[in-house]
Amino acid sequence: MLINKNKKFKKLWLIPIGLLTILLVYFLPPVRSRLEWRLDALRTQIIYLFNPPSEAIFQPSELNPLTVETAVGTARAEMMLTLTPASTSTAQPDSASTPTATPEPPPAQAILDGITYVDQHNRWNYCGPANITMALNFWGWQGDRDDVARVIKPGSPDTSKNFIERGLPDKNVMPYEMVDFVNEQTEYRALYRHGGDMELIKRLIAAGFPVVVEKGYYERDYTGKIDWLGHYLFTTGYDDAKGGFIVQDAYLKPGKDLLSKYEEYEDGWRSFNYLFMVIYPPEREAEVLTLLGPWSDSQWAARNALETAEREIQTLSDNNRFFAWFNKGTSHVALNQYTDAAVAYDQAFRDYASWDTTTGNRPFRMMWYQTGPYFAYYYAARYQDVVNLANTTLNDTISTPTLEESLLWRGRAYYMIGNTPAAIADYRAALQVHMNWFPAVQALQELGAQP
Repeated sequence: MLINKNKKFKKLWLIPIGLLTILLVYFLPPVRSRLEWRLDALRTQIIYLFNPPSEAIFQPSELNPLTVETAVGTARAEMMLTLTPASTSTAQPDSASTPTATPEPPPAQAILDGITYVDQHNRWNYCGPANITMALNFWGWQGDRDDVARVIKPGSPDTSKNFIERGLPDKNVMPYEMVDFVNEQTEYRALYRHGGDMELIKRLIAAGFPVVVEKGYYERDYTGKIDWLGHYLFTTGYDDAKGGFIVQDAYLKPGKDLLSKYEEYEDGWRSFNYLFMVIYPPEREAEVLTLLGPWSDSQWAARNALETAEREIQTLSDNNRFFAWFNKGTSHVALNQYTDAAVAYDQAFRDYASWDTTTGNRPFRMMWYQTGPYFAYYYAARYQDVVNLANTTLNDTISTPTLEESLLWRGRAYYMIGNTPAAIADYRAALQVHMNWFPAVQALQELGAQP
């Protein structure tokens, strides 16, 4: 009997040894890169099961922005306008220099050679770095996706040297960050504009310039319902006979040289106000501006996007009207028309609340990728709406509150309503997502606080 007990006791020791072995194997980089995203996905599914993000709805207050209560901090808000991130692209001609000649129609087909496909696999949220790498590699740049991420997705101080973990908290790279990387970290140039159209994309490609667009992407979630996500797409050709663009999709497997039908392409593009990005050698800037025509003027492009949004508000129905109203607000923000933008976003969020969820979820990730409503409500002195929208976004639409833009804007709004400690806490939290992020660092310096 004693021998049997000793045998059982020895077997019990195998349990902690086995668990320790599993743990050590898990932390081997090749194993961790394959398993960690699955564990995170499982954790997210459990959280979403009890707190469905699609059911989170922001209700704007629709306060008069000129009331005494909200107008107190307006002067300070206008001073902070200089902190707004903006593209550093040098290609910013004024309207007077915009070419007005009607361009020749593009040919029926153009497919660019020399494309090196780069995927985002085995990394967290690497869509932006992968697409910028493809665009730069096309022109001869020798860097890779990790070189890009080292600058635009540095992660937190704890993960800055670990590429497997680096992108985990930072869910998205903004267009201005991608453009700034090209203009400041390479010998090439980049610009982005709102309000593009299909013919413009074809004209650029036919002239030898591939284009990155930001678009919505649809897939089924774990419940089988259609889910909306944001995505960048490197567009390298088109074929009218086949009815679509040739694209390099960093997310899909396989993702090289796919055909994206024109209607599907445009439908996804709509949800980002038809934003497009062009990367090019500096000596070819004049050629790019000529190809862009009126789009070379960013203000004209924003006005064109506004006209498109207003037209689509009248012609689109059902869920698509939400994107049209949202785009109207985004276009007003690009034109510094913040009160008008706030009114448009108010309607967009009303449409969002009435979204038909029969087959698809609400696009609850919208504020992960676009921050126009924060600009609009903040500069319309609707600070509580900024706080409420950020709370909804951070607490109800994401499994962990790691969206640096939402943290930054909530911090700014907290400061304007007199809650400086909360503002400092949010700025510091933003730096835990995006190490050394300039807007958060500067905000803390303005308050005399340490990062």
